[in-house]
Amino acid sequence: MKILIIEDDRRISEYLKKGLEPEGFEVTTSNDGYEGLNLAIGKNFDLMLLDIMLPNIDGLSIIEKIREEGLSTPVILLTSKDSLEDKVFGLNSGADDYLPKPFNFNELIARINAVTRRSTTSSTTQLECGSLTLNRVTRNVYKNGEDIVLTSKEYSLLEYFMKNINKILSRKNIIDVVWKNKCDTESNIIDVYIKRLRDKIEYQDENPNPYIQSVRGIGYRMRVRQDDDNNKDETVLEN
Repeated sequence: MKILIIEDDRRISEYLKKGLEPEGFEVTTSNDGYEGLNLAIGKNFDLMLLDIMLPNIDGLSIIEKIREEGLSTPVILLTSKDSLEDKVFGLNSGADDYLPKPFNFNELIARINAVTRRSTTSSTTQLECGSLTLNRVTRNVYKNGEDIVLTSKEYSLLEYFMKNINKILSRKNIIDVVWKNKCDTESNIIDVYIKRLRDKIEYQDENPNPYIQSVRGIGYRMRVRQDDDNNKDETVLEN
């Protein structure tokens, strides 16, 4: 499980990192609000441990921005603000749990397990994008009810796109998630698989719905195209 810790006190973040890694967690830390926000949006984390008082941008604003991006990553607030009003405000801001400092490390582990268990239980087993449906349990993919046969890697690539509809995914993002960092960002393997995927989900469509756009110099994104007039390509985009 990948955990992002955004905490401006380096002693606390290092303490958490040293305690969580032996428990089997993969931990990334940030001591700055903007840097932490970019990490949260740019990479896939299973959980965030977030301080409220941070340099440049506060923790509640970070929650607001990642929710605007469509990210449902569970968030546990770790903060010295422990009044009932603070807790209610934090939870209403989109946090999944609230743990006042100082806290017991075993309690933190229990809360991490509880939050991620709730998240796993509530996560949808089916993803949809326009005429496309992906079942995450059976790993079946359908377009307009017709079965589409994908390889394991094509499935993983499509699932990643469908979990991030309308979001631009960089080549590095795609390599990190789909290829587990096992290929170079300059490799053309991404382009090869994108072409294969396009051939299967956009086949025989003059105006495919959904479709994958190339974002010149950055990566790709999946969109739902309604009609040509309302979804003309931006200048940075290529079909």
